[in-house]
Amino acid sequence: MHPYYTTKYWLKRLRWKARRFMVAYHWGADSLQATPAVLGNAMPKSGSHLIIQVLQGLIPLGPFVNPGFPPVNRGEDNSKLEDEAVLANLQQMLPGDIAYGYINSREPFLSVLTKPGRATVFVYRDPRDMIVSHVFYATQMHEGHGMHHYYTEVLTSMEERINAAIQGVEEPGSELSPIRAKYESYLGWLDQPAAFCLRFEDLILDRQATLGCMLDYLAQRGFTPRATRTQAVSALEQAIVPQKSGTFRKGKPGNWEEHFTEANKVFFKEQAGDLLIRLGYETGDDW
Repeated sequence: MHPYYTTKYWLKRLRWKARRFMVAYHWGADSLQATPAVLGNAMPKSGSHLIIQVLQGLIPLGPFVNPGFPPVNRGEDNSKLEDEAVLANLQQMLPGDIAYGYINSREPFLSVLTKPGRATVFVYRDPRDMIVSHVFYATQMHEGHGMHHYYTEVLTSMEERINAAIQGVEEPGSELSPIRAKYESYLGWLDQPAAFCLRFEDLILDRQATLGCMLDYLAQRGFTPRATRTQAVSALEQAIVPQKSGTFRKGKPGNWEEHFTEANKVFFKEQAGDLLIRLGYETGDDW
């Protein structure tokens, strides 16, 4: 790693230790030690920045710490980390720490994130909306994205880009896994009773009830807010400011309907099979 990023990392570690000291001083060391370490987990373009804002809203409610590190699967230079480094980042999380990342439902991560003293909140999204969000992000918001050149220089229409995101791409320098395979690598979280799984759409359309359920889950994992339920839900709501996310575009459930052509719909059904049914977004293929 470049010396600049190495220095930045160690300065952040010092800041993390200072923040933990201040939280222990304010809330009590025993209370901090009894608070679960919380990971906000999501699929890319499925609400990761929204869920980390929600989780940071816990800080006024109890002994939680924002370590201030990048996603657990990324380095300070935004490079993708190998499994060993990701595991080390997860294992270094201490009681009360809040982090986020993009972690598949497989070992060795499952064992770490579902053990006592841990709380994992997994957010997923309608794959069709995720595809549209991904395409706009790669074409209009992040010119350094690995798919930017392919989407803007090789393909010429939104319909083509959506189909590419559905099927996957294997062009050198522009690799993208098929949408079904992408979701398959995360679906195991839905079968983990020690994790709390929520739909991005519920966080937008039924926010108070969803946040209340998340608080119930955190209580099961060892945390009870030092506030009334109404105050706690309100604090979490107020922490949500989508415009502060550099990747925010619309976050509108059902936006896919404005961009999917009939051909896109047919192709999605062919490639994704029963994915939407498994996720609970459809009851059949008549959409």
